[in-house]
Amino acid sequence: MQLPIRHNGFFITASLLFVCAIIASILFHSYSFLLLPFVVLLAPFVFDGLINTTEKLFWLLLALLPVSTEINITPSLGLDFPDEAIMMLLTAMALLRWWHQPKDFPNIVWLHPLFLLLMVHLLWITITCFYSEQPLLSIKFLLAKSWYVIPFVILPALWLNSISNIEKMTRYLLVPMGVVVLITLLRHAMNGFSFESINRHLFPFFRNHVNYGAMLVCLLALAFGAYQHVGHNKKYALFLRSFLVLGIIALIFSYSRGAWLALIGGLIMVGVIRKKMTGLLIITALLTVLISTVWLSTDKRYFRFAPDHDRTIFHTDFSQHMSATIALKDVSNAERFYRWVAGARMFAERPLTGFGPSTFYTNYRPFTVKRFETWVSNNPEHSTVHNYFLLTALEQGVIGLLIFCSLYFLMLWRIQKIYHQLQSYFFRNVALTTGAILAMIGIINFMSDMIETDKIGTLFWLCLGMVMILEGKLKEEKMSLA
Repeated sequence: MQLPIRHNGFFITASLLFVCAIIASILFHSYSFLLLPFVVLLAPFVFDGLINTTEKLFWLLLALLPVSTEINITPSLGLDFPDEAIMMLLTAMALLRWWHQPKDFPNIVWLHPLFLLLMVHLLWITITCFYSEQPLLSIKFLLAKSWYVIPFVILPALWLNSISNIEKMTRYLLVPMGVVVLITLLRHAMNGFSFESINRHLFPFFRNHVNYGAMLVCLLALAFGAYQHVGHNKKYALFLRSFLVLGIIALIFSYSRGAWLALIGGLIMVGVIRKKMTGLLIITALLTVLISTVWLSTDKRYFRFAPDHDRTIFHTDFSQHMSATIALKDVSNAERFYRWVAGARMFAERPLTGFGPSTFYTNYRPFTVKRFETWVSNNPEHSTVHNYFLLTALEQGVIGLLIFCSLYFLMLWRIQKIYHQLQSYFFRNVALTTGAILAMIGIINFMSDMIETDKIGTLFWLCLGMVMILEGKLKEEKMSLA
């Protein structure tokens, strides 16, 4: 029986490759040449397999976000495992898919103003790498940014553009987080829900109670949004109610003051969006920060907030901890002032390009003020300035700060616009939930710096992806009504 022409061609090609490989192995005395035919012949099948499994890997990544852990590869290099490793693989596979099937990626991404602003953000980070005090650290930062952006900003346009897939995303995030919450509550209960013991009960899922509370409060907003349109699925409705009840209890016992404030801020943001007051809120926030900065820097008024080194302590009792916070004698807030003063002085030193991405820790010591020092200022955990906006300013300069703030505030403003123009109740609810989460992330990052972490950074960039998806749904509605 004669083989089809394409099979004949494959057989001839394979035979020639094997003959060439045998000759090369004899000439160069190396058996490794015998592997070449297998590599060449199997490469197309491997390539197609990778392209077709990209979506499955995306869903796996979402499910692993709450349960991933941080590991140190070297003293200066850490990795969130396994989610960050999957982000890298997913980024590579997405680039392969874009090269192989560019039409799969909708124009709503490439032509969106927020995406163009994101490209400007990445371009400026690239420029600041050339002026960095530690170029290698800055380049690592840029690479990490890319494998956050591609999976959570670009790929959602492929797989989160339908009601069923958005509901699927919700389940993939909430179910593993619910497991973590339940495990943590059970562990914590054995210690009487003590404030002192909370951090060790979060291992290995979260570094500390601040990260835990931050992700939990954002996913509580997601769960509440999902509950608004749960429909007749009684099992899913029961799960969401259970998650909300246990999540609120867990949030209380997380003892994360930033997450508590974020919850209040998210609720306020819902009202702000509904009342079309986002623009006013942004202007008020900017003016408040500007006036406060000018007032503090004039005549060095910030020295009034210098802590008492010996009386600024860490309290193991939470009521004492809160009392110390109000009296400005809590060590975490005192150390925050110490870093903020150093960060502000660094920004004043290099206002245009900054010191370079990911370089705060290696450069801030000479800029600290002795009067603000606390007993934890040796900073063994290598943490940064505890304010992402200030961190952006001192590492990327005023231009970097303006670009990032423009991106963030434009996301909030467009969410309000989308919410009021959409007709679909489901997608209006998604817009409102996205706006609340964005507000929460903004509040959290005013007191910490988590955009570069897997627990909060992924949610932030996913929100940007959702804004572009919702803009696409708005255009679809307008076209259908035209």
